[in-house]
Amino acid sequence: MATLKDIAEKAGVSLATVSRVLNQDATLSVAEDTRNRIVKIAQELNYKTNRKRSTDAVKETLKVALIYWYSEEQELADPYYLSIRLGIEKELQERNMELVKLFDKNIQQAVGQKPDQYEGVIALGKYSAEEIDYFYQLSENLVLVDYSPTDDYNCVVVDFRKAVTRVLDYLVEMGHTEIGYIGGREYVFGDEPLKDEREATFVEYLTLRNLYKEDFVWTGRFAAEDGYALMMQSLMEEKRPTAYFIASDSMAIGALRALHENGISVPDDISIVGFNDISTSKYLQPSLSTVHVHTEFMGEAAVELLVEKLNSTKTITKKVVIPTNFVVRESSGVRVGK
Repeated sequence: MATLKDIAEKAGVSLATVSRVLNQDATLSVAEDTRNRIVKIAQELNYKTNRKRSTDAVKETLKVALIYWYSEEQELADPYYLSIRLGIEKELQERNMELVKLFDKNIQQAVGQKPDQYEGVIALGKYSAEEIDYFYQLSENLVLVDYSPTDDYNCVVVDFRKAVTRVLDYLVEMGHTEIGYIGGREYVFGDEPLKDEREATFVEYLTLRNLYKEDFVWTGRFAAEDGYALMMQSLMEEKRPTAYFIASDSMAIGALRALHENGISVPDDISIVGFNDISTSKYLQPSLSTVHVHTEFMGEAAVELLVEKLNSTKTITKKVVIPTNFVVRESSGVRVGK
């Protein structure tokens, strides 16, 4: 069966141009001879658009590829993506859609051996432009989850900016003016880290209020051991924050252990706020103030967005932004001496 890549190569244009021409995108500006060449090649190769294939396969079970960038070991260290994945799998099962899991290292091999096998692709995690191009070879019906590199893709993301702003508003209201950040870095390829919206919002918020201190930012991996090591590192400094925003609950758990080992009381001496609200957060001592992310709902929303794409004739992309809730528990409070 012909694919968009086959047509793009024969026509000498991009995959995106082929997709928009064949789906009759009225907003696309392209030369008429180019448009006619694409349509002619598609007819010669007997290519079927998404709408035609969806109609032909109404009574068939749709096959969806779930591309996943975390290993089992990484899931154990930070269950954020695990919860999203389970939400995707549950929703696909309820809709009687067949799921095929493709881990990051198997993507290129899958594309080479099984072109155009999937009706849709859900990619969970962070990927380079080259990798996303591979995903389009699996299926032009693509949804990205927890990543929005440009407005060219359907995606589901968290409203990180509003979540972090709410946390910092709270800490400032509690009298904290010396606030630290402990967070993780993620990499698509090479040594250049991806921009983390939590860290960026933290820096921007405190800078605007003349409260930002570059020395109060520590970053590593999103894992408990890094939270522990980074908190230990911060405690070695002569001057330390009175409150920390920590970008994942897993890191916050490690940080709490470091504080406990050093005889530092939470929240009397230092306030801690995490992010994600994993299941163990409420059972810690003290229980962890954190941002609740509706991770399972993110997975459900990704499947819904894919189904909408399969059934729609629209070519415009959609970004679904999932809100969060700030949960105040025992690990944070009023700055002592306020």
